[in-house]
Amino acid sequence: MSSPEELEELFLRHGFKDFKWINPQDIVIAQWVRMKCMFGCDEYGKCACCPPNTPAVQESRNFFHEYSQGVVFHFEKYFEKPEQRHDWTKSMDAKLLSVEREVFCAGNPKAFLLFMDSCHLCTDCAGERVKCKNKKFARPTPEAMAVDVFSTMKALGYPIKVLQNYSETTNRYALLLVR
Repeated sequence: MSSPEELEELFLRHGFKDFKWINPQDIVIAQWVRMKCMFGCDEYGKCACCPPNTPAVQESRNFFHEYSQGVVFHFEKYFEKPEQRHDWTKSMDAKLLSVEREVFCAGNPKAFLLFMDSCHLCTDCAGERVKCKNKKFARPTPEAMAVDVFSTMKALGYPIKVLQNYSETTNRYALLLVR
């Protein structure tokens, strides 16, 4: 099993400089997050890594309680055009998958990544987890696992707010659960 210092070196080698360790017990899991997915997200029921294709809220809570250490990666980005977001998050999530793999191979068998944005590995998603074309690499977002990202990130001292329009800089967060 790798030490936190060894893992931090790995993160830095991949160009990830803005991260914080987190005790997964401090991740806020909330039913309202699932309700926002169900009644406010265009991808509900259309993405193989989004609800209802993800664990129930209590199962998600149980999942996080199996971990004692995780890492939050923070990304701050401005987009001139809103549609640029998906290409950028797709490339960043791919880099994070490489990190997850290296963390796993370094002796951390529980390593599991939560993407910063909905899975966009495929141009046309199968819509169901069982029909997913990228089962090995597709990952849910923290929100898909009922994580209250606002409360969790505020508690870590990270900036987060509801954007009023696309002219504002966005703050995105990915989670890597380690052990």
